[in-house]
Amino acid sequence: MKKYEYQAKTFNDAKNEALVNLMEQEENLYIREIESSQKLFSKKSVIEVVKKEDVIEHIKEMLKEITKLMGLTINMEVKKRENGVTISIYSDNNAILIGKDARTLNALTTIIKQSIYNEIGEYYNFVLDVSEYKEKQQHFIEKAAIKTAREVRRSKVPAKLDRMNSYERRIVHNALTNFKGVYTESEGEEPNRYVVIKPEIEEKKDDNKEE
Repeated sequence: MKKYEYQAKTFNDAKNEALVNLMEQEENLYIREIESSQKLFSKKSVIEVVKKEDVIEHIKEMLKEITKLMGLTINMEVKKRENGVTISIYSDNNAILIGKDARTLNALTTIIKQSIYNEIGEYYNFVLDVSEYKEKQQHFIEKAAIKTAREVRRSKVPAKLDRMNSYERRIVHNALTNFKGVYTESEGEEPNRYVVIKPEIEEKKDDNKEE
């Protein structure tokens, strides 16, 4: 991953130099201070800058290397959205890339997220998908959550959903954020954490969305 280094008296001076030199807006960059010193007659700030476009290229290169070792031929499509980036993989064997209960896909996501964190010092918000598997899964979870929420609103009886990972729980919370008459809470301990859909009988509690 390509990194740019700039040095000035202050962090803001170094950042402004980076913005001018790279001809980029700040929201398109990851900027972190890697050195700061202040002496009697001098100050110094050293920053490291990475373009978000280069982070995407890093992900694509990692995927090419990993899938090549798996003996797979792939194509990739990048979709940029307001809440992040989705990278969709299309291969000659999608089942292997997804794995049972999406374990292989989730493992790939974890490996890449950790690699990016090691490079830029923070987690990059992206979704890794295989042949729209996660997109279809999201629609299924949303549909099931809304159906259950309607039943909870009618019966006034809380409903405990099956255990889900944080990504799936977040889908449920988001799907029901503006659903009148119910609210959602995550309960239990990992890896058996789950969502409970509850009727708004009393004063609504504080939202317990995923951290």
